[in-house]
Amino acid sequence: MPRDLPVSNGNLLINHDLRGYVRCIYYPYIGQENHALDHLSRFGLRINDEFAWLDNEEWQKEAKYIKNSLIAQLIFRHPRLGVTITLQDAVDHHDNVFVRKIIVDNHTNHPINLQSFFHLDINLYGSQMANTVLYHPGLSSLMFYKGHRYVTLSCQKAGETGSQPAGYACGQKGMHGLEGTWRDAEDGRLQGHTIAQGSVDGVIQLNLDIEPKQQAQGYFWVCFAKSLPDVEQLESIVRSKSPQTLLDRTKVYWSRWLSRDKINLSLLPRDFAEAYRTSLLIARSNIDNRGAIVAANDSSMLKNAEDSYSYMWPRDGALIAYALDTSGYHHITRKFFDFCKEVIMPEGYLMHKYNPDGSMGASWLPWINGEGDAQLPIQEDETALVIYALWNHHQVAMTIDESLEDYQNFVLPAAEFMLRFRDSNGLPKPSYDLWEERYGVFAFTTAAVYAGLHAAAKFARYHGEMERSGRFESAAQTMKQMVVEHFYDKEQRRFVRAILPSTDDNHQTTYTKDMTADASMYALFGFGMFEPTEPKIVKTMTYLFDKLQVRTAIGGTARYERDYYYNQTGDNPDIPGNPWFICTLWHADWLIQSAQSLDDLDEGVEIIRWAIARALPSGVMAEQLHPLNGAPLSVSPLTWSHATLVQVIQDYLNALHSFQLG
Repeated sequence: MPRDLPVSNGNLLINHDLRGYVRCIYYPYIGQENHALDHLSRFGLRINDEFAWLDNEEWQKEAKYIKNSLIAQLIFRHPRLGVTITLQDAVDHHDNVFVRKIIVDNHTNHPINLQSFFHLDINLYGSQMANTVLYHPGLSSLMFYKGHRYVTLSCQKAGETGSQPAGYACGQKGMHGLEGTWRDAEDGRLQGHTIAQGSVDGVIQLNLDIEPKQQAQGYFWVCFAKSLPDVEQLESIVRSKSPQTLLDRTKVYWSRWLSRDKINLSLLPRDFAEAYRTSLLIARSNIDNRGAIVAANDSSMLKNAEDSYSYMWPRDGALIAYALDTSGYHHITRKFFDFCKEVIMPEGYLMHKYNPDGSMGASWLPWINGEGDAQLPIQEDETALVIYALWNHHQVAMTIDESLEDYQNFVLPAAEFMLRFRDSNGLPKPSYDLWEERYGVFAFTTAAVYAGLHAAAKFARYHGEMERSGRFESAAQTMKQMVVEHFYDKEQRRFVRAILPSTDDNHQTTYTKDMTADASMYALFGFGMFEPTEPKIVKTMTYLFDKLQVRTAIGGTARYERDYYYNQTGDNPDIPGNPWFICTLWHADWLIQSAQSLDDLDEGVEIIRWAIARALPSGVMAEQLHPLNGAPLSVSPLTWSHATLVQVIQDYLNALHSFQLG
């Protein structure tokens, strides 16, 4: 089940599933320690002696964000019982506290006694072993702890202070035949067990009485800290300020955060502007305060692959940073570039992916090839695109005069590595493609390296190193010439996805072409190697996006022909693969950037509208969609999907202004 409605402050991230249950809890790094392990943390209600969890089919559900905020609003209507339950969930922007406000509307002509149960399934440090849960009488809270992780769960009615929960239970789960304390809630009477150790969970109870046609409110909150004194202090802060104050200030914070965006959205349709802002917020939710831009935080992947997307891929991070910088969020992207400076290898390249704390992430890229020779386990585009994005960062932030440290500590070693990592024809040596499936020389990688070298030349020129600048620019232009010579197929009059090198008897490099249609060839114009209107590009893009069109009612663009990843339909000629948001939006971007008139923008606009319509009602966009029913597939939300929507809307507005002025 895909994740929805992430709420975060850069230290603490909470993800929901489509039923409104908490499924992912990351702290203190976004994307590293998942204290939920994809286990359900349930929420249940007993209304006049009738109990139901929120996944009961009689609840009519609506899930979205409160406008211009990272506050999730989940609405549950129960026509037969005559009640509406509204949950407002947020992570406080300042303190590491998850707040849930419950609003109960009684639509009946009789009083309602409501018992609400917040169940928390905690697995500290991402492990079910050696956890403790207990009732803390000084806090009137449940407390979970292990090592340097402390979590408290508390509740109170609106307008009250210092109140105790109506009930609580601590217990074990998944052992000795025990399902968990959530079962204890179903009869409305929690047994009050005071402590449990091992694989544990806990439930806390809040009672509300609602008069006919009236409303009642209450709060639950969960504090996260690294020591007992710190978590006790957080509890004191919440109770002294009130949970409502935390919600109010968090709403104001995100509204003001959005106001920093320097893109004028006034010419956009309302739904485009709202999707743009929501995408900025969702992207921010997946960014750690120490700089890691995390690809996705959807722990449902754990059930399929025993791993997740909770890593910093430098490629994703660079392209997301590019979009955020263009919007004006330089203070966020600055930390990403500092992160990259810290982790770059002495030889000048970045590894496959990283954990949010800067350690090397799990990888499937081998360090040795089939012949037993050592090879670099990298995707070279990841190194190149950070330079490309860093130049954009300094340009739009107007900080090029402060770029010397970046130039010396990242740009120079990375650019010199890219110069060394070329074959005899001046093309990049083989590395893994952006999809992490194939080894060779790819159009996407080559375009990225071109862009990185071109940006490095501009850095060197600014800092007065003309000889270096000339070497970088000469290498970039040679690479462009070699792309025309080796990647362009004269018979089909288009570029190809990849060339697979081999060495002939004279020790010269020769290539075999990979003719597969692949949406990533967008990079040939997307990173500036060619103009989008260059005839070879027009022919290539027209071919690609026709070949990769998903010809079902869902529509969209596949990654490449015969894409097996999450394949839902077998070998269907109408479905080359599942539609991906980024690939479909690349199509829109080419149409927009190659437009010759205002009317030419219409087709690209319709594709943007497709992407917005295919998102979840909350605005969350997955990596890909089921080609027959449009359901989210793989991870959700994917940060890159949201950043691509932001970037394409930026490009659309630029084109719109250009035609209106011109």
